[in-house]
Amino acid sequence: MEVILLERISRLGQMGDTVKVKDGFARNFLLPKGKALRANEANKKKFEGQRAQLEARNLERKSEAQQIADKLDGKSFVAVRSAGETGQLYGSVSTRDIADLLIAEGFTVSRNQIELNHPIKAIGLTNVAVALHPEVEVTITLNIARTADEAERQAKGETLTTAEAIYGDDINENARPDNFFDPNEEAEAEA
Repeated sequence: MEVILLERISRLGQMGDTVKVKDGFARNFLLPKGKALRANEANKKKFEGQRAQLEARNLERKSEAQQIADKLDGKSFVAVRSAGETGQLYGSVSTRDIADLLIAEGFTVSRNQIELNHPIKAIGLTNVAVALHPEVEVTITLNIARTADEAERQAKGETLTTAEAIYGDDINENARPDNFFDPNEEAEAEA
């Protein structure tokens, strides 16, 4: 199906472009959300009549997104989650969790704007892209840790997936004390 785009859509085209898309994508997403019109003569005339309004609305949305982006770009957010000793989370951090973190900090972001290829399933620092507008994208740092103290240590560059990092540096010293009882030694001394 051919459609006329009413706004810029990433990986598809700019406002006013006539593009060919799959029928389901047009019927289920582009047309109901008001992002496109079917490409026919009547709609082409309608689009040309509304072009100035659409461009003004797009510019307004872009400037609002840019204001949010200026405050959000490069910020770091901490997510405290339960995890095993190896750093594997008992669950995952998804786009909904990230959106909730941003909303709690006072930013207006929906989970659809967060670009995450797959859920985050391990502790550590992760860069996450947030597309506030098709032309405005920022990157935030997500610090996922077991506790707030571990989050601070991770932010300084420490890796928390080793046993020494979790339990302390002297873990191997406590594992086998000097006065270790060896029953074989006693048997040799008696013989």
